[in-house]
Amino acid sequence: MHQPLNVRELRESGHVHRTVKAEVRENLLARLRAGEPRFPGIVGFDETVLPHLERALLAGHDLVLLGERGQGKTRLIRTVTGLLDEWTPVVEGCEINDHPYAPVCTRCRSLAGELGDELPVAWKHRDERYGEKLATPDTSVGDLIGDVDPIKIAEGRRLGDPETVHYGLVPRTNRGVFSVNELPDLAERIQVALLNVLEERDIQVRGYNLRLPLDVLLIASANPEDYTNRGRIITPLKDRFGAEVRTHYPLTVEDELALIRQESMPDIGADVPEHLVETIARFTRLVRESTSVDARSGVSARFSIAAAETAAASAVRRAAITGEERPVTRVCDLPCVVHSLRGKVEFEVSEEGRETEILAHLLRRATAETFRSRLGGMDLSALTDKFAQGNQVESGELVPAGELLHRIGPVEGLAKIMSRLGMGEGEESPGHAAAALEFALEGLYLMRRLSKDDLDGMTVYRT
Repeated sequence: MHQPLNVRELRESGHVHRTVKAEVRENLLARLRAGEPRFPGIVGFDETVLPHLERALLAGHDLVLLGERGQGKTRLIRTVTGLLDEWTPVVEGCEINDHPYAPVCTRCRSLAGELGDELPVAWKHRDERYGEKLATPDTSVGDLIGDVDPIKIAEGRRLGDPETVHYGLVPRTNRGVFSVNELPDLAERIQVALLNVLEERDIQVRGYNLRLPLDVLLIASANPEDYTNRGRIITPLKDRFGAEVRTHYPLTVEDELALIRQESMPDIGADVPEHLVETIARFTRLVRESTSVDARSGVSARFSIAAAETAAASAVRRAAITGEERPVTRVCDLPCVVHSLRGKVEFEVSEEGRETEILAHLLRRATAETFRSRLGGMDLSALTDKFAQGNQVESGELVPAGELLHRIGPVEGLAKIMSRLGMGEGEESPGHAAAALEFALEGLYLMRRLSKDDLDGMTVYRT
């Protein structure tokens, strides 16, 4: 579509100037009325977090998202930009995205007075109207608000000229959404610089007589320990945020499963069967609930995502070494997760030295729970009969699927086992069959119907 190129064409097109918060409010209401997704890619918040966030946005509030690490706060903030208009007009060449109808910076006001309706207009996509800053102790007022630009002074401009100001991240996100991640980590004297942005909606730079009425939606994230216990957000700043929205980890196994499927890398090269994704989801939940883990630190959603990717990578490694054509993740690929991801979990001081043991125990519990959920009550006598004469089956992370199936031999009812494990049409390869049988063997061992020995990377199942 033709986009107006100056103010005259913009007025003739019928364009109406709205503030950012009005823009977000009206677009959110339109999606609510139409029943369309408002925050795509956000899992498990539909009945808890999103209603509070929607109320805050409809009220036109700046807000704080409060939650432990890995709860999707930054991801949620970034989806808010989807509620902006797809394209918005700005004064061409303006550093702070002035609206052509109401320019606020010295340069644009001068141009508007000189050119009138011929003032040139450029267009910005909503993805360009988002700014983000990770709060660190070395963040300065100049980073956020702005400072004097010595290069402009060296070019001959006077020190008192407002055009010598180099704008910071906040004014450069004027007419957009700005996010401050981990706000409590921002030094208190720097937090003071945000007071005018939130209440008076303007900025001041050093000693300049400069007042820029900003149009910005400010959203911050914070960890509850920093926010409430150490009190590192200054009281006047907390008072200026209109809403506080508390986030959480997925409340159900189904939400955890959906999150893993959505976020884990799709191109690792190995299939991860549904029952193993469920095992990883249950494992993550057990780690979060464990009394041996520091609950204040939390267990990030990235833990379960990385676990699925690590298990898939183990299957890819096996395929590369043994020559398998279609690598499929099996139970034997899960123990490596314990060693790879123990650094992502903060344990209680009293558990020092037992980290691997604790995680391995929780992984066995998760596997047992998934076995009971998927195969509990199913007749697996055709599999246990394989061990009736003292036979044994050797498996391991370097045993290819075809070799494992050969060692087990034909099993009556294998198709039913695979179906109960969520393997449908198209998942009838030797890799999937081996994954199903090995999971059944591991479950029988955890239910104490088989014995198992771990010897030098090999696993031996026996009667």
